[in-house]
Amino acid sequence: MSARALFPALALLAALAGCATSPVPPGTQVPAERLAASVVPGTTTRAELLATLGATKTVVFDSGYEAWLYQSPAGNGRFTEFVILLNPQGVVAKTRQGPTSTPAP
Repeated sequence: MSARALFPALALLAALAGCATSPVPPGTQVPAERLAASVVPGTTTRAELLATLGATKTVVFDSGYEAWLYQSPAGNGRFTEFVILLNPQGVVAKTRQGPTSTPAP
């Protein structure tokens, strides 16, 4: 499966993540400035993400690609979702920032 075909799946993952009612895992909420400074497509590795941002929600596809989901607090109980796509070699391939939303009750 190509990276281009994975992006619709990532969008669905981001949308469904808002439906979760379980507590946010440690490392999942990261300030937007830290995300922007820490993630460089084509350069940043899986190990660097773990060391800098911590573990988070992860989906592994049969193709070997992984999607990692972080949230940035946006005030008033709202957050912005940040999805990172890692290639099978463990290097960031793409990122996408979603719209600001409110957590599910």
